[in-house]
Amino acid sequence: MSTFRQIYYQVVFSTKNRENTIAELYQQELYKYIWGIISNLKCKLYRINSMPDHVHIFSDLHPTLCLSDYVKNIKVASNVWMTGSGKFPLFKGWQDGYGAFTYSAKDKDMIIDYVKDQKEHHEKYTFLEEYRHLLTENGIEFEEKYLL
Repeated sequence: MSTFRQIYYQVVFSTKNRENTIAELYQQELYKYIWGIISNLKCKLYRINSMPDHVHIFSDLHPTLCLSDYVKNIKVASNVWMTGSGKFPLFKGWQDGYGAFTYSAKDKDMIIDYVKDQKEHHEKYTFLEEYRHLLTENGIEFEEKYLL
């Protein structure tokens, strides 16, 4: 019997100390690189976007992967590429941890639009306001000290 899946995740992680180190000039190259990582892990990328201090990825998760390995692979490989490329001279790495939120098929288009519209969204909300909202909306208990 074949394995079938429908595992949609929005993954959010930030730069070290939430510093603005993702240069807009090279964001598209970063997205293509991360897309390659995701494809090599046999996952499908639906949308990626970022701000200078964090990244949003909306993708599925292949059933042979656990979420923590998936995120670790993306963060480690992109970190190596970013620091070696010379295009992100201020980049010091990714902050520890991440947020991962599951969605159903009926939410897919809404989340794709949400990730696509990050720049407009952040004209109104800071990263911390957005992250608190995502945690609260998804019923995740958290301590404020771990968000800083």
